[in-house]
Amino acid sequence: MDVLRGLVMVLMALDHVRDHVHRGASTVDPTDLNQVSAALFLTRWITHFCAPVFVLLAGTGAYLSGARGRSRASLSRFLLARGLWLVLLEITVINAEWQFHFNSSQIIIQVIWVLGWGMVLLSGLVFLPVSAIAGIGIVMIAGHNALDGMKPEAWGTFAWAWQLLHVPGPLAYARGQILIIIYPLVPWIGVMAVGYALGALLTHPPESRRRALLVLGAALTTAFIVLRALNGYGDPRPWSPQRNAWFTALSFLNCQKYPPSLLFLLMTLGPSLLLLAVLERGIWRPARLLTVFGRVPLFYYVLHLLLIDIMAIGFAIAQFGSRAKELFAKGPPPEYGHGLPVVYLAWIGVVALLFPICRWYAGHKARSRARLLSYL
Repeated sequence: MDVLRGLVMVLMALDHVRDHVHRGASTVDPTDLNQVSAALFLTRWITHFCAPVFVLLAGTGAYLSGARGRSRASLSRFLLARGLWLVLLEITVINAEWQFHFNSSQIIIQVIWVLGWGMVLLSGLVFLPVSAIAGIGIVMIAGHNALDGMKPEAWGTFAWAWQLLHVPGPLAYARGQILIIIYPLVPWIGVMAVGYALGALLTHPPESRRRALLVLGAALTTAFIVLRALNGYGDPRPWSPQRNAWFTALSFLNCQKYPPSLLFLLMTLGPSLLLLAVLERGIWRPARLLTVFGRVPLFYYVLHLLLIDIMAIGFAIAQFGSRAKELFAKGPPPEYGHGLPVVYLAWIGVVALLFPICRWYAGHKARSRARLLSYL
């Protein structure tokens, strides 16, 4: 688990470096096959695995925490407290990192918000049988696309609730105050619920759980291929023939992330479970370095955004000198940024700088008995 989580944390940094450094990142959708190269599309696509695995393993970790002897009541209290802490962290520190300053009039809702409210919900669900929790998660994941046609206006005075649950976009919640919803709660909280049930499977004997992971991973991956080929239910954006076979294949992989469609989650979680099964066989020695990041995911998340912010400011000053502050007053100017080679070099640099810091913190956290460290 720590290796897989560490891997997606490293990939996540690639996406965020691209978002801060790549030329045209603020104006060009990297999944628009009419505008971008295959290299840029795949740079974005490979990072699609990050959020689903991050959320899934958060649920798995919750189950395993309870399996170590913690009572359901104790686990529930911890999940409630940590969930609310994550929500607070998202709307304060993390928002300041994304916007380069604290902006109380505009709050961006992303993955840490989803993790927080997912844990709050899970704090109540833990009193149910694992099969019931799995069922709730599966229904959310498999069924939410049937509600794609439902508009917030249909909810009347509760339109805001449907936006928070399922519809990305701006939500005015007070005069001059806006939530920018990028990660609606459904089906992400369903992914966390399924992850909790996955934790029960991981307590089985090694060979048994490896076989189960292989079967589940293969089944989800096969379901993605079949449903995507049919171009029916599961994603609001059908694939279509493109200018060549290569781009047609990219169109096949181009599933909706906001909110994540059923096919998006099948496409990402299926191969991830297969990789988890492979890791059950043994971990290649260099890959064990990824556990450093996988053991301190929240610490890494907060720190990597800060480091990328500093790096982006440095790039801006290097490119525009004293004019940088004026030019960036309303967002990055069109001429800001660099090509993919610079993006990849910057990404490697960020990960390399974070490694010794995260290794120190992981060691300190393992040795310390301070309960507060379990929240970061």
